[in-house]
Amino acid sequence: MWFDRLIVYDDPTPAGAAMNMAIDEALLEISANPALRFYSWTRPALSFGYFGKFAEVSPGAGKREVVRRWTGGGIVRHGDDLTYSLVMPASHPAYAQSPAAIYAALHSAVREALRSENLEAELATTAAPKISEACFANPVRHDLLIRGRKVAGAAQRRVRAGFLQQGSIQLGALSSSFRERFACALSPTIQLREIPPAVRDRATELEKQKYATDEWLRRC
Repeated sequence: MWFDRLIVYDDPTPAGAAMNMAIDEALLEISANPALRFYSWTRPALSFGYFGKFAEVSPGAGKREVVRRWTGGGIVRHGDDLTYSLVMPASHPAYAQSPAAIYAALHSAVREALRSENLEAELATTAAPKISEACFANPVRHDLLIRGRKVAGAAQRRVRAGFLQQGSIQLGALSSSFRERFACALSPTIQLREIPPAVRDRATELEKQKYATDEWLRRC
């Protein structure tokens, strides 16, 4: 167990790509406790990492909504996946752990929850050779694999205020209990809450000023 207490936001309302990214950042800014958020998309989307190049991403996007993440990593297609974010404030002891340790802990919790779906996954022990900019084509250490196929990956951002991990689980429909089992694998005490109005207000600002702008999307 990584957290004595974990706030869980099982967000029932699908959001646009820019708003989803904005809510994650707003949660990191405002949350005083570790929090896990599950969310979905109003239409198929494609997110790419902070250091990615829009010119290399856009040709393969098709009709998908495209957004640049604040976290790193490669290209991820959203719509049929289960997307989550984990935020923790810098004041929490787990913040002192290495990014690799946090990555492994979260994917170990996903693996434990998948067992309730009768799915046996394993943590990748090494990074595979990079073959494209698509995140799920390139397993890295501690990604989750089922029969050699990457099914869960994530990207991270550490700032002075805290730590953010954005993850995607690409296995189609999972049972209604999966999210709870994932959360319970991280903490014995789960508190279900709705996204606070202050977070949504701040996310609206971040969407307008950052994630929905061409300046952010096409930055070099």
